[in-house]
Amino acid sequence: MPLSSDPLSALLAERGFLLADGATGTNLFNMGLSSGDAPEFWNVDHPDRITTLYSSAVEAGSDLFLTNTFGGNASRLKLHSAQGRVRELNRVGAEIGRAVADKAGRKVLVAGSMGPTGEIMAPMGTLTHAGAVEMFHEQAEGLKEGGVDILWVETISAPEEYAAAAEGCRLAGMPWAGTMSFDTAGRTMMGVTSADFVKLVGKLDYPPVAFGANCGVGASDLMRTVLGFLALGPELPVIAKGNAGIPKYVDGAIKYDGTPALMAEYAVLARDAGARIIGGCCGTMPEHLRAMREALDTRPIGERPTLEQITAALGPFSSASDGTEPVGCGDPTHNHGGGRERRGRRRS
Repeated sequence: MPLSSDPLSALLAERGFLLADGATGTNLFNMGLSSGDAPEFWNVDHPDRITTLYSSAVEAGSDLFLTNTFGGNASRLKLHSAQGRVRELNRVGAEIGRAVADKAGRKVLVAGSMGPTGEIMAPMGTLTHAGAVEMFHEQAEGLKEGGVDILWVETISAPEEYAAAAEGCRLAGMPWAGTMSFDTAGRTMMGVTSADFVKLVGKLDYPPVAFGANCGVGASDLMRTVLGFLALGPELPVIAKGNAGIPKYVDGAIKYDGTPALMAEYAVLARDAGARIIGGCCGTMPEHLRAMREALDTRPIGERPTLEQITAALGPFSSASDGTEPVGCGDPTHNHGGGRERRGRRRS
């Protein structure tokens, strides 16, 4: 499928930038999901709650939302003796989303969430490329059957797994977007930097139609990673999907300290930095999304923010460096990669 003809690229061309959704797990825990349970089972067991999850994002103003299928691959479902239900759970999760989107009264995209397998890729681990491709392909086919507009690979740490996911999406004949999680001093758990990721995406035979970062540590760190992407002048739209602040243990539960006002600041900074698809991850609730939507729609586009402006608005970084800077430079907004910067076409 040509990049220009996929639903995500078409909606971006129409609207300039898009608001994605927020958290899945945080919202489901608030609905009664127990820690350790497979959220994907709720697609069949509690479809009304999954309908509420999706609808809450649409009602808050999201232009796209992710399906409740993050852990819907055979490896993760095997932990619950459900590896034989991959197609079913993904298809049903997508079908619920399709129904919600079709009733929205405006164009809303259904993105089929595909998280990591949870296994270590060879040669460090036992998961082969072929095995990973098979898992992603199986999940992709279920999401495709359920009617998603696009596949959405997220929270990946290893370049080998990202490449396997790309191949799985290709075999399903579906456009896809894909993010990695930069949660270890600006790198993924497997050591990938923002610059490494841009180069990886550029080498794929079946590239995503958009790429970026999700989850991680907090909004400040994610913004620094986004600036690292944009310093290399990528041609593809950049995704920013940061957590709602930092998790803290309060009264026996994990709470995120990011307020709706902070997430509104983050959304505007991400847009001004050049991100084209902006959403939240862990801890991001409908009230955060409403504040983000209002800020994006009412505040004028500004200049690309500096690191100082980011920390002033969102709080300090968790590490001194994101791993990409040459010696003596602490600003990834400098064009170290030699590529030309692109702000991207955005609606004014």
